Amino acid sequence: MDHILHGGDIGNPSIILQLESIAPVTAVLGNTDDSALRFQETEVVELGGRKFLVHHIVNPKSLNDSLKERIAREQPQVVIFGHTHKPFRETIGGIFYFNPGYAGQSRFGMERSVAILVCDKKGVRTQYLKL
Repeated sequence: MDHILHGGDIGNPSIILQLESIAPVTAVLGNTDDSALRFQETEVVELGGRKFLVHHIVNPKSLNDSLKERIAREQPQVVIFGHTHKPFRETIGGIFYFNPGYAGQSRFGMERSVAILVCDKKGVRTQYLKL
């Protein structure tokens, strides 16, 4: 695995340490995270020749103004997010929006999942893994 992108709701910071033992991690704060953690609300990282914007709360079909501005400024090819805990993958306005789902303790009857993004010359492909 080349890199791990984490879209918020870190919960226990030791999870990030565990993930960092697998691969480098880019993580952002979620709405229930302690702001004393060392994470930002938004991160931008370039991987495999593509720019990724990671932000916790994203409604791809109705972006708030500050996120619209950040996306316009950064021009990412991919936006990774969490918050809804529901898998989502759709290209909107030429940008691929992706939510890997929810890997935490099962709640609200939601299926738990993680996902892998494969980025190569053919494009970006996703693989969801149920937990």
